[in-house]
Amino acid sequence: MRADAYLDTPWPAEDGGPERLATARGRPLNIQPHERLTVTRRRTQMSTMTILGEPGEVLMLTHTALRSKLGFATSSRVTRLDAQTLEPLARSPSLPGGRVWPGGMALHRNGDLYVVYGNHAHKLGCDLSLRASLNLAHDLPYNSFVLLDCGLLVCKNISDRVPARLSVIDPETLRPVCADTDCPEPSIARLSARGDTLYVVGVKSIFRYHWDRPAGRLIFDEGWRHAYTAGTQQSYGWDVVLAEDQAWFMDNGHHRYRTSMIGAGVSSTPNRLIRVSLSDSADFDALEVSGLGGGSITNPPLFDVGRQIVVAMDSANKHLRAWRFDAGRRSLAPLWERANFGAASHMLLYPGSGELVTNDFDRACEYVAVLDIVTGETRARAKIGGPLQGVVFPSPGWGRDFYWCAMGFVARVAVTEA
Repeated sequence: MRADAYLDTPWPAEDGGPERLATARGRPLNIQPHERLTVTRRRTQMSTMTILGEPGEVLMLTHTALRSKLGFATSSRVTRLDAQTLEPLARSPSLPGGRVWPGGMALHRNGDLYVVYGNHAHKLGCDLSLRASLNLAHDLPYNSFVLLDCGLLVCKNISDRVPARLSVIDPETLRPVCADTDCPEPSIARLSARGDTLYVVGVKSIFRYHWDRPAGRLIFDEGWRHAYTAGTQQSYGWDVVLAEDQAWFMDNGHHRYRTSMIGAGVSSTPNRLIRVSLSDSADFDALEVSGLGGGSITNPPLFDVGRQIVVAMDSANKHLRAWRFDAGRRSLAPLWERANFGAASHMLLYPGSGELVTNDFDRACEYVAVLDIVTGETRARAKIGGPLQGVVFPSPGWGRDFYWCAMGFVARVAVTEA
C-alpha cells in the first residue's frame, strides 16, 4: 500500500513517485536464457510517458511540437491504450498548453488524473473528461509536478535564467492555496519530494522547502543547501533521486540535444555523480562518471535501495557506470562500467530480479537493454527503431513487459520465447 498522495497502482507517475526511485512494483521481467524481447510499436505525437491506472489500464501523455500562427499554442493530450496492442481506447480533449517542453501526469489518491504541460495544469476524471484547468503564472514551460504527502500539487517553471517560481495547488479546486514562492535561483531539473518536503536542484545549488500545514505555505530550509557548482566549471544538474537519506543527481546538464545526446555536451569538463546527505548538506561526494571532457546528461541516476548500487551515465560520451554505496562510511566503491553504451533516458529498475532497463542508442538507432545491475552484463536487448535517442520516461507494464516512449512513438517491450 502507498503511504503518499498517489493512487495505489504499480506506477502512478513519472519515475514511479516523487522520490524518483524508478523502481517497479509487481512482477519482474525475470528474463531466462531461452527468452527474448519482442517489440510492439505505434506512432504517436511527442510521447512523454506512460503510467498505470486501474488493473490493465495504461495511460499515455503526448504533446504537439510546433507553435502555431497564434504563438506558443501547443497542447497536450492523455490517451488510454490497449495494454497489449497499444491501440487507443479513449482520449482526453486537447488540453491547452503553451511553450514546448515535456510535461507530466500523475494519478492522485482521490482518483483524479492531473496533467501539467506548458503553463497550464489540468484535472481530468477517470473517463479522461476535463474537469478543471489553471493558467500558471509564468509564460514559460513548466516541467511536470510532484504531489506532497498532504495531497497538494507543486509545480515550477523551467529556465536557466529566470528564477524558479513554485506554485502550490489544491487538487480538489485546482486553485493556488498560497502565493507563489520565488526560489533563490533558476532551476532546470524536475522537482522531487519526500513526505511534505520539496527538493529543488537549482542551476548552482540544491535546496529544499518544507510545507508548513498550519501556516499554509512553503518554508525555505535555511540550514540545508549545497552549492554543487562552486569552484568548478560545471553546468547545472538535472532531476534528483532521494534514496538512503541521500540526494543523488548529476551535473553538466547543459547540452545541445537535437537527435541524440552523443557529443552534445557544452562544458569542457567531465560530468559528475553528486551525493548530498539529507541530514547534513556539507556531507557530499562528487565523482566523475567517465572522466572524459564534454560529459553531459539530461536525466537522473538510478539507485537500487536493496543492493545499495547507484548507476550514473555520461550520455555525451556514451558511458554507463555503477558504484556500491557504503551508507555507514558514506563512501562509493566502483562496481562496473560500460563504455560505448548510449544511455540517456530515465531508467527503470526491477528490484526482485536486479534487472535495469535503459536505452542504448547506436548508429542512429534506438535500442533498449535489460542489464544485470550487479554485473552490468546485458540480459536482453531489442531494437526500438527511430532516429532519435529517447530522453523521457519508461514504465513497467502489467506483466513481463514495459513501455518505452521515444518522441514519435510508444513501444511495448515484452518477454517471449526465443
